[in-house]
Amino acid sequence: MHIHILGICGTFMGGIALIARAAGHRVTGCDANVYPPMSTQLLAEGIDLVEGYGADQLALNADLWVVGNAISRGNPLLEAILDRGQSYVSGPQWLAENILQGKWVLAVAGTHGKTTTAAMLAWILEDAGLRPGYLIGGVPQNFGKSANFSESSFFVVEADEYDTAFCDKRSKFIHYHPRTAILNNLEFDHADIFADLEAIETQFHHFVRTIPGNGLVLANAAEPALDRVLQRGCWTPVERFNDPLGWQATGDDATGRLLIQKGEEEIGAISWQLAGNHNRNNALAALLAARHAGVPLARGLEALERFENVKRRLEVRGIVKGVTVYDDFAHHPTAISTTLEGLRGRVGTARILAVLEPRSNTMKLGTMKAALPASLAAADQVFCYGANLGWDAAAALAPLGDKAEVSDDLADLVTRIVVATRSGDQILVMSNGGFGGIHDKLLTALAAK
Repeated sequence: MHIHILGICGTFMGGIALIARAAGHRVTGCDANVYPPMSTQLLAEGIDLVEGYGADQLALNADLWVVGNAISRGNPLLEAILDRGQSYVSGPQWLAENILQGKWVLAVAGTHGKTTTAAMLAWILEDAGLRPGYLIGGVPQNFGKSANFSESSFFVVEADEYDTAFCDKRSKFIHYHPRTAILNNLEFDHADIFADLEAIETQFHHFVRTIPGNGLVLANAAEPALDRVLQRGCWTPVERFNDPLGWQATGDDATGRLLIQKGEEEIGAISWQLAGNHNRNNALAALLAARHAGVPLARGLEALERFENVKRRLEVRGIVKGVTVYDDFAHHPTAISTTLEGLRGRVGTARILAVLEPRSNTMKLGTMKAALPASLAAADQVFCYGANLGWDAAAALAPLGDKAEVSDDLADLVTRIVVATRSGDQILVMSNGGFGGIHDKLLTALAAK
């Protein structure tokens, strides 16, 4: 079958393309901006790409058009597909109907930590010889790609609560019907499509309703919103983690120790590469999910000793003249604060310079601006890129006093950061986009300093 994917360079839709190609389909696709790294990855797999959404792409005579959720009514190609009565489907629905049927699906949901936890879980299963298929919203460094098709009975999917497509406003995860589901946490996010936290809780409850009675729900015990979701009704066994009286993960960032306990009983401990309480809880959730699929906890812990995290999660981009530059995907106040906490635990008293681009739809709306100063409090200095916002970043960060600087010009922001930097500093760059290549700009400017 010839499948043509609209919005193919997004992480999720690019993953769909890789899976469809590996499953034997002819795959082509288009996007408004065809650029690396996804374009390079797709072309290497023999997937031809078209720039833009011209209606002339109907001449490709695709058997099926798979439409990404970034595509809206008014898109020329989508309108042509609808006018001609062509067959189309959303990415999540295509995945569910063509790949997930009959598989043991392990889904990772939550406001934060989905990508890292899904990557951990896929790696534990892989290391145990189960060779899972997976679709993850990032690139796990143990695998080198974001998606994999496999004949294995197991499939790990990052279960996103964002809406499915122009024609299906339910959350993506409604389509996946997992047997094992991780509910990592739940906060308000995606203010562009959800009115409030209760609206998101409703979608999470719809997700819970799809999990069979012989499955397992793994829920973060410290999340009141998840308690409310489960109180609406749950027909599946629930196991709690991050529970002082039950399953918990502790450790020490300075030494890289991860300890798993159940109550007072120590289950096992390892040395690993990740930092922060959030990652320890991610690991515990992944271990318990893998155990449900048949991997003993001790075996899972061994695998995590070799886990290399996901690109853009406290990823070191370079060290110049004693200054380390990190790239991190954090774009929500909670993610920002937990990332800073993890880095602080790792670097001790070294200065941390936080560099933020408020780029997500929610951030651009200014919904979270009041929470930003507290989320950045652990940084020694804060630099914010204020361009293309509908709110005043300088005013929002005013509670931080003179330790916060805002600039609407990227070159000026780089200059300010470099002037403020001294040997031993840790520069933490946080954005859910490319941030204008600021990481390389900083490394180049630091080398020339």
